[in-house]
Amino acid sequence: MQTEVNTEQPRSRGGFAFRVQLYFVVVFVLFSMLILRLATLQFVEGPKLREQFENASTSKVKIPPIRGDILDSEGNKIAYSTSTQSLYFTLERGFTKEEAQQLALKLQQIFIDYGDPSGAMTAKDIVKQMDLKFAQNTIAVPRRIKTGLTNQEIAYFAEHRDQFKGFEVIEEAVRNYASDPLAVQLVGYLKKYRGVKDVLDVYEAKRSEEDARLQYLDDEDVGYDGLELMYQDVLRGKNGLKIYPVNARDEIIGEPDITAPERGHNLVLTINSTVQRKTEQAIMNQLEKLRNTPASQHGAPYARTGYAVAMEVATGKIIAMASMPDYDPNVWKGGRISSEDMKRTQFFQGNGTIRQNYAPYESQEERDRHPPSLVFLGSTQKPLSILVGLNEGLFTTGTTIQDNGIFYFGRKGHEVSVRNASGAANGRIDPAKALAKSSNVFMSQMIGNELYKKYQRKGLDVWDSYMKQFGLGAPTGSGLPNEHNGIVGYYDKEAGSAQAALIYASFGQQGRYTTLQLAQYAATLASRGTRMKPQFVDRIVDGEGKVIQGFKPEVMNQVDFPEAYWDEVFQGMAQVKVQGFEDASYSFYRKTGTSQQDAGNRKKVENAVFIAFAPQKNPKLAVAVVVPDGGYGGYGAAPIARQIFDAYDEEIGLQNGTK
Repeated sequence: MQTEVNTEQPRSRGGFAFRVQLYFVVVFVLFSMLILRLATLQFVEGPKLREQFENASTSKVKIPPIRGDILDSEGNKIAYSTSTQSLYFTLERGFTKEEAQQLALKLQQIFIDYGDPSGAMTAKDIVKQMDLKFAQNTIAVPRRIKTGLTNQEIAYFAEHRDQFKGFEVIEEAVRNYASDPLAVQLVGYLKKYRGVKDVLDVYEAKRSEEDARLQYLDDEDVGYDGLELMYQDVLRGKNGLKIYPVNARDEIIGEPDITAPERGHNLVLTINSTVQRKTEQAIMNQLEKLRNTPASQHGAPYARTGYAVAMEVATGKIIAMASMPDYDPNVWKGGRISSEDMKRTQFFQGNGTIRQNYAPYESQEERDRHPPSLVFLGSTQKPLSILVGLNEGLFTTGTTIQDNGIFYFGRKGHEVSVRNASGAANGRIDPAKALAKSSNVFMSQMIGNELYKKYQRKGLDVWDSYMKQFGLGAPTGSGLPNEHNGIVGYYDKEAGSAQAALIYASFGQQGRYTTLQLAQYAATLASRGTRMKPQFVDRIVDGEGKVIQGFKPEVMNQVDFPEAYWDEVFQGMAQVKVQGFEDASYSFYRKTGTSQQDAGNRKKVENAVFIAFAPQKNPKLAVAVVVPDGGYGGYGAAPIARQIFDAYDEEIGLQNGTK
């Protein structure tokens, strides 16, 4: 008889024990994960969660900062901000012109009774500020009716708030510009942040700013051009904050915690106000003289704009930068401009010394008949052309040629001629005399043509390299917004063959450059090859005048040529005939230029160009002047430069830098 052995019970007990152990392991792991998560919440994510909780239980109101000032080299205010109380009005849909007129009459009387009666706004002015036709803003944007409210006006509107639905008195900073405008386009202007945050990359990037003190407000005025834009972060400062405790229904339940706004820093410019004003006036006087002088006596009836830059040779400091005519930048007060002011000033808002501006003709057709601010160098190119020829071994300082007034190039039977101005035959000339006589023949025959013969088409690259070392067709390094690098024409198909491009480039008829580039080029000549970065800001200071940041001269690049080459060029520049410097008390080197270009259906439009630096020994100041449609450089532009040098000599001193 067999006995059955029961094995089910031991196996059942073993499985149960395994399940119990597995359960405890799972529980242990889960508790470990929970403990780890709690530790992470407390020690790692705790501060961030605490901040989120605090933010959820508080309400932050940003207080805009006061913008820093922009001062001239002597500390006089060019642009400055003041804190003021302004009256704003928000339109409602259906608000009629008749209602606006009635309201304006009521406000006019209030401004007379409680403000300054002599300067009270008229009802017409008030209706204009209401912007009923949305010329400046959409309906949702509050209209600034009046700024600079008196205490009596503020008290009146506070007491009668229920009678003025849609009105609000707001404290704000207002940007002011000198009553006698100075270096307007260099300084720039402001616009409302809401209108530029999607337009300029610098502001689009700030939309993701997390620091509440650095976040921009929609109604804030921000830099839109010039130094106002270039130094926006320096000038702006930091927001103040009012942090209110609130309950779950977002109701304020206590007093705010206030952090005062931080005022922006001030810019002290390199611009000398006296030299700047005399530069601006010299351009305007010369333009009027050119327009009212007969063409037979070197008049220029279409001369409407002029540009000048004065740059210290050793430091790169810009002492004067004038784009004329200019305008009163106070039309931008409040970060907006009326359609009438925009139409009146649109041709003068851009800085023509660094970009392409057009003459103030109303129709596009007429504008196309006149040259913009970027013009060919004309004969001001020739000092550099001589240096290129000497350094490339195309000739020596003792080389002479017979200049009969004309040079031919091109295939036999299809020759093209280059002539000197007025067909002048200069006889036997060396490089220095070629400069003094401004010989197109020497430049074409000995430089442009010889450079092509030496390198063929690669001669264009060789030429371009020399131009850029002197700042022509290359960034100046100034950092100014929207600065143009110039127009390099010798690579264009319109220039014809490489041979033709080099020949015409040799006497300044291929590249169009800015006045700032010309000034940097002149200063590089003056220093015998050291190209300096243009400096507009001497230092950044706080409200107490403490220096936050200073600026040192910066060398962009160095060009090394034998001294004999520089001497040859300067010998020629010293002999250039020019109008307006006859009784100058200082020595100087100069080169005139009369560049020619087509403009619409007008042929051979002549632009006056002039560069100079003084004194001859250890040059202190370099000046460039451009007058589009101004005729001969020696007559149209040189007299402006003379007044700039005189002003600098009187204010700062050309001899050893002292008066």
